[in-house]
Order: sequence, then C-alpha cells, then structure tokens
Amino acid sequence: MTVLPNSPQARDVETMIHSYTDLKAHQSVGPKIIGRGDGVYVYDDDGKRYIEGLAALWSTSLGFSEQRLIDAAIKQMQELPYYHTFAHKSHNPAIDLAEKLLSIAPGKMSKALFQCSGSEANDTAVKLVWYYHNAIGKPAKKKIISRIKGYHGVTVAAASLTGLPHLHMDFDLPIQNVIHADCPHHYRFAYEGESEEDFASRLAGMLERQIIDEGPDTVAAFIAEPVMGAGGVIVPPKTYFEKIQRVLKKYDILFIADEVICGFGRTGNMWGSITFDLDPDIVTCAKALSSSYMPISGIMVNDKVFEAMVSESEKIGVFGHGYTYSGHPVAAAVALETLKIYEERDIVGHVRKMAEPFQARLKALGDHPLVGETRGIGLIGATELVKDKKTKQAFDPKAKVGAHVARFCEQHGVILRPLGDGIGICPPLVLNEEQVHEIFDKFSAALDDGYTWAKDEGLV
Repeated sequence: MTVLPNSPQARDVETMIHSYTDLKAHQSVGPKIIGRGDGVYVYDDDGKRYIEGLAALWSTSLGFSEQRLIDAAIKQMQELPYYHTFAHKSHNPAIDLAEKLLSIAPGKMSKALFQCSGSEANDTAVKLVWYYHNAIGKPAKKKIISRIKGYHGVTVAAASLTGLPHLHMDFDLPIQNVIHADCPHHYRFAYEGESEEDFASRLAGMLERQIIDEGPDTVAAFIAEPVMGAGGVIVPPKTYFEKIQRVLKKYDILFIADEVICGFGRTGNMWGSITFDLDPDIVTCAKALSSSYMPISGIMVNDKVFEAMVSESEKIGVFGHGYTYSGHPVAAAVALETLKIYEERDIVGHVRKMAEPFQARLKALGDHPLVGETRGIGLIGATELVKDKKTKQAFDPKAKVGAHVARFCEQHGVILRPLGDGIGICPPLVLNEEQVHEIFDKFSAALDDGYTWAKDEGLV
C-alpha cells in the first residue's frame, strides 16, 4: 500500500500512534481506514467490504448498525449527557445497569463498580484484592497469580497480569507481587500421550507447589479468563478449573474471573464462568457489555469482598478510588439497552445454534497442511499454524506467518486476528449461518494462499 501525500493515511502517519503496531513499518505502509459498518460487515475508505471475523476487538457483539443502541445514546445525551458517581451522587442509568448486571451475574455477586475499559476493570480488581486483605488483617497477602499467555489489559497492573512478553519488554514490567503460573494449552505443553485430565492434574499440582514456594500467607488472588483470548484462544483442558479452584480454596486465595471477552454469550452461556463451572469472588467484564458502542466496563464483587471494603472505607473515611467516567450515563444507558437486546432476542440461544456450523467448519480446517490444531467453543476459535504437523514444529517468529495469513484474509474480504502464528476468529454474535460459511470459505482461501507463499519462501 502506498501512502499518498495529503491522504487520510498520510495524515494518520503524521499525527497518530497506533496500538499493537510496528511503529516503524507504519510510517511506510500506513493504516487501513474503515469508513462505515453495516451488520457484521465493515467497509474501508475505498468501499471494499469485509466480514468482521473478530467483532473488531472481540467485542462488537451486535454488529455495526444496531439502531436501538444509537437511539439509547441519543436519548440519554438529551436527558443527562454526563454526571459522576462520586461522593453520594448517582443517576438512573448507572443504577439500572448495576441492578440488571447483578441479576444475570455468575455466582453470587453483591455489588457492581463501573469503569471504561477491561484494562481498568482488571487494574481495579488488583487494587480491591489488596484493599480486601488489608481490611481483614492479612496485609502480607499481596501476590496475584496470573498465567503465561493470559491477557488482562495494558495498564501498569493489568499489563503485569498479562502473560505475554511483548507487553512487558522495555516497559519495566511486571510490577512486584505479580507472578505467572503455567499455560493450560494442552496441544503445546502436555507431555506426549498425556490426557487432558492428567494435564489438568499436573497443572493444579504445579500451581499448588508454586503457592507453597511463594508462601500461602503471601498469595492473595488468582486471575483467569475462562477461555484465554488474545493469548491464543486457549480452551481449558477437561477438569482444569475444577482442580485449580480446589487449590485456591485450600489456601484461601481469591478467584478473579476475567470475563472481558467471554462474557455475554460468547461461549454459549451468558458467562464463561457458567460454561466452565467457576465460582469467582470477583468478576470483570467489558467489550460486549455495550457491544463496544460506548466505552464501559464493570467489576462485580461478592458479599465477602464488599463487606471488607465497607469496613475499610469506614476506618479511613472514604473509599479512595474512582474514575471521572465511572458509570457514565450515556455508556450505562447503551449497556443497559445491550443487555435488554441479549435477553429479548435470546442471543445465547442463537450463539448455541450458530456454534454448531462454526465449530464444525473450524474443526475441518485441521486437515489443512498449514494447520496444526484448531480449538474453540461457542462462537470463538483459533487455528495454530505450524511448520510441521507431525512434530508440531512452529515457524520462526521472524517469518510472521500468522501476519501474512491475516493479510491474505483481508485480500479475500475477511478480517481475522493474528495471534503470533495462531489466527483468532470471534465474529459478532448476530451473524447467520450463511455468514459463518462466508468467514470460513474466505479463511480457507487465505490459508491456501498462505501455504503457497510459505512454500515459495522455503518455510515448508
């Protein structure tokens, strides 16, 4: 792509910093500018149509033209465009949203606190874990265990929880008191011949040894996505969470369920916590909470955590935490309308119906010579691209095979996400069966192009 002088691409290069982008390469290649959206499709500034196979950033669950969400935003802007929730102030959109969110929450959540992003929600969860243990007289319990390849955001604390090296390198992360447990990816890390159940038992045993080595009196919480998202769409092996939760309860360690990607129907239930029978103390959510039409996230806590927060704020005289835009009335109104749509249209039921052809087409890609593994649940999945299917040998990361396949996908009119040499698929929840097949037809063609390119480059 050539960046023409005075074009929008050139103006972008001159003025903007792009997330998750090679900043040097961007100066010459510039951006692909998306001009509009309609249903599950987006259009670039040249008018080319793409089916959005990753729901933008795992998040635009209702597609790109849901008029009810637009109307909800306009109505709220006209009534009360902004107010805060500090110092005993409130407004009806935030109250209504908290009430609705808690009514559908996994487990027994007691109260909700709003932020603007998944990163902020997980950052807040870290603060609440520390606040809680100070309140109950266990100030030494400060360490939080995340997992290698887990993704929890990019603030200083959330990026520290994230178990991906490129989020740590030269940012001087992770911070103190964040440690990482082993990744539950059976395809990559199980011993030869080891069943999923045996792999799960081994991981639970390794977690217990890690807790003992760190000192159980110093370990405060464990955070996990029900299905790992940006780390590769890694579905937990059978019995994994059952065995992990047993260890957490044994050592009185809080469990944080990061539902930022899995929440609101993605896995075939309203929450990934329901799909995998999790019993969290804290739940974070974002993305599909508003179908990403407005920036909003939430954190929910159970009674145990909330009662400790109350006693500590009483002692100090204030709960010293909050964001200017926490529970923003426009964002809250849009999120509330989103939850109403999920319920009225039985989005969970629709996901279950579409999951059958989606997972069947995903599994069939395992026969492709470039694909070592397929994995997924509900309407989320990934393929693992490998140099050698028999040995599971990965490509040299410098070859950027996943990025090349993603580029071929765009040429065919589908936008997917390279996750190293994995390719993530996470479409809007409202797609129909014809659109499921459209995604996989175009992805299959891109894989063929990728294989031809890899052969030409001497990579396979």
